[in-house]
Amino acid sequence: MGKKTADRNPASVLKQKDSLEWTNVLGVRISAVNLKSATGFIQKAMEEGRREYVCVRDAHGVVRCQDDPELRSIHNRAFLVTPDGMPLVWALKHAGHSESDRVYGPDLMLSVFEAGTSKGIRHFLYGATPETLQHLQARLLAKFPEAEIAGSYAPPFHKLSPQEEADIADRLNRSGADIIWVGLSSPKQELWMARMRDRLDASMLIGVGAAFDFHAGLKRQAPRFIQRSGFEWAFRLLCEPRRLWRRYALVVPAFISLTAFQRLGLRNFPIEDEVFGSSSPKSTAVKV
Repeated sequence: MGKKTADRNPASVLKQKDSLEWTNVLGVRISAVNLKSATGFIQKAMEEGRREYVCVRDAHGVVRCQDDPELRSIHNRAFLVTPDGMPLVWALKHAGHSESDRVYGPDLMLSVFEAGTSKGIRHFLYGATPETLQHLQARLLAKFPEAEIAGSYAPPFHKLSPQEEADIADRLNRSGADIIWVGLSSPKQELWMARMRDRLDASMLIGVGAAFDFHAGLKRQAPRFIQRSGFEWAFRLLCEPRRLWRRYALVVPAFISLTAFQRLGLRNFPIEDEVFGSSSPKSTAVKV
């Protein structure tokens, strides 16, 4: 994917699965994709019968990965880690991936739904509340009348017992879904996808978080120009100050300082060796 440009740093052109390019951002593999290419890669993987999961990632999630090796490893084993925030898009472009662009979770959901209507793709909606799922399903079918929604389920908020997980896996497998959309909070949805991946028949698990609330019409999305500005966090903070102030007070300065350290070569953020397998060369951090 993507032709090298003359000024591209060769070290930044690292390969993910099946020639998907990516860039190391603070030890997390961020896929060099845009909305169209991400949708295409997901479709191709499904046609090949692969069983994968996709993380939709913003700067907050990347910072959270710094203190959580398990979460970082989960991202680095994903089929795609899409740039769901302009700081990650800027990092990709700085590394030479000029065609990369934001792959916003709600946009990805609509794009994959639209692409799948002619192919008979079966979707399952997992997460949120029964009321949210009811609104979400109605609005999706209004927008895509030919879409096949195989079912929906709002899991309990407590930690699932082994029996509950087994029952949920059985429910999802019996639905015959090709894609399971996971609308849980982060990192709960990433942990769930990684834990359940081998137990589910669906080709794709895609964690889209708040996309369920947005498409159900229960939460307001930032205007498009704010989304493109890199200040969507400020819009969300104004909408939910009591819930989000602590998050952004920590995340924004942490991301800026850590990426500065990486770009200046003052600190390395290596990708875990186990991602590549024992026969592959050791990875080193890439300046972004």
